Amino acid sequence: MITLEMLEPIFREVFDDNAVVLNRDTTADNIDAWDSISHMNLVLALELRFKIKFALGELKTLKNVGEMLDLINKKCSK
Repeated sequence: MITLEMLEPIFREVFDDNAVVLNRDTTADNIDAWDSISHMNLVLALELRFKIKFALGELKTLKNVGEMLDLINKKCSK
């Protein structure tokens, strides 16, 4: 099972910020560098790291990192 602690290094690398600490309620509003370009980089980094693919419709419904984590875990369990 993927955990927040496993996601943090990816977020830190994508956003070039070693101070990023994730919780289930983290959103783009909580990370200064999180813009549309970095979001695309984050999605790609997550797909590569966990060998999954997100559908555009899935990403549009996510409200926070917790929902993203749940989706990653769902895709990894298939």
